[in-house]
Amino acid sequence: MSLQPGLRVLVTAGASGIGWAIACAFREQGARLHLCDASAEQLAQALEREPAMSGSVADVSDEQGVERLFEVVRRRLDGLDVLVNNAGIAGPTGPVENIAPSEWSRTLDVNITGQFLCARLAVPMLKAAGGGSIVSLSSAAGRLGYPLRTPYAASKWAVIGFTESLAMELGPHNIRVNALLPGLVEGPRIRGVIAARAEAKGIEYDAMERQYLERVSLRRMVSAQDVAAMAVFLCSEAGRNITGQSIGVCGNVEVL
Repeated sequence: MSLQPGLRVLVTAGASGIGWAIACAFREQGARLHLCDASAEQLAQALEREPAMSGSVADVSDEQGVERLFEVVRRRLDGLDVLVNNAGIAGPTGPVENIAPSEWSRTLDVNITGQFLCARLAVPMLKAAGGGSIVSLSSAAGRLGYPLRTPYAASKWAVIGFTESLAMELGPHNIRVNALLPGLVEGPRIRGVIAARAEAKGIEYDAMERQYLERVSLRRMVSAQDVAAMAVFLCSEAGRNITGQSIGVCGNVEVL
């Protein structure tokens, strides 16, 4: 999975979880990394671990904040070859009638509008570089119904439509656009999701976790590193003809 030497990569929500795993995987291949994250504390910790990376505090749903982010990216990286649209939030868990409009709006603002705000500024930089890649994080919830998680599912389905449309629009400019669909990714985030759904359904956490795993063909969770490896592959020479695809990295989640 050879990468272009010195590939310039921006990873949103890159200071922890899947974003951090993706950043580290690109760094191991010799890429130059800029991270953004909404948490100043987590970003500082990440940059302390990897001082060769640079970073900015940014909320991808804030238009002016995204504009400031890309001003820094231009100065730090002198261009861009890869945008990893990773930022996202879990959103609320509960019946649709109990979801506040503000919770709905916040979930979509981060999970899909944030991808748009980043892409609209990244694309001119990718064109100037002669091509590149956008890798956007969707979810297994972007291809399956997800009761009690309607805002999240709606946002992740939207990522698929955005990805496929951009792939057609940007293909003539040698820009590849793909989406990754993780499923149950080991870590505190999925534990929080399972706990919230267990509470909503009135059952114990362990029983809820078993239900989740029984719906995965491989009967196991994946790691953030599994997702990161696919992101690097899509941006490598080996992935040069892959675009417009929504690729599950999930052990085949059968139902949510």
